[in-house]
Amino acid sequence: MQALVEHKGKQFLVEENSEFKFPYLGGKIGEKIELEKILYTDDSKNKKFGSPYIDGLAISAEILSHGRDKKVVVFKMKRRKGYQVKKGHRQDFTMVKINKFKKQTKTKKVAKTSSKDDTAKDSKVSSKGKTTKTNSKKESK
Repeated sequence: MQALVEHKGKQFLVEENSEFKFPYLGGKIGEKIELEKILYTDDSKNKKFGSPYIDGLAISAEILSHGRDKKVVVFKMKRRKGYQVKKGHRQDFTMVKINKFKKQTKTKKVAKTSSKDDTAKDSKVSSKGKTTKTNSKKESK
């Protein structure tokens, strides 16, 4: 089974029991993580596309190691001006092993509204700190 996963603005095509190099995640070696932003899954029988993400599916993974990539050299130059700048950059990465795909059950929590919220909308606090009731209709003078 394959899945297209989004992480830190990049997309990765992952498979079960394989290792991938992700941008630095933080966390300790051996720590379990879950990837929830899944864009696409491909089983040999069916393909599933999310809009934008697939609900109810998560991928469990384990952090194997941290490291730094090879140096990328950036050289800027303007001809005939004597301007030359040479900079280097090494990107941090995390090696991750994809363990398994699992279905997720999400429970929605319903927030209860109280009568205190309704009275707070109708009341107005004056500069002296006293609360006064206001009417929604304008009073004429």
